[in-house]
Amino acid sequence: QVQVVESGGGLVQPGGSLRLSCAASGLNLGSYAVGWFRQAPGKEREGISSISGTDSSTVYLHSVKGRFTVSRDNTKNTVYLQMNSLKPEDTAVYYCAVNQFGPFLSDYAYEYWGQGTQVTVSS
Repeated sequence: QVQVVESGGGLVQPGGSLRLSCAASGLNLGSYAVGWFRQAPGKEREGISSISGTDSSTVYLHSVKGRFTVSRDNTKNTVYLQMNSLKPEDTAVYYCAVNQFGPFLSDYAYEYWGQGTQVTVSS
């Protein structure tokens, strides 16, 4: 049985940093693309970053490019999202998801999803 679990969310002041983790059991994350998504209250879910399972190539939503960095540690079967220079508009529930096809920001290709972790950016 596949399980995907996010962790690392919390409350941070504007300009601060957080690192989210996405861990999986029941599959080898190194063989899959992993995407990060977020959903703010009253808004649609949006893809913000993804990392390929083949060559670790990455893609980012324009609004987070240069502030967020996605990476993987295959020895720990974990993917990370380092978030710097956080803004109040980054406040959302953050999800990671897994797909076997590629690093897409569209959510339709993703098969396994975590339960989400709350990130709140506020002073």
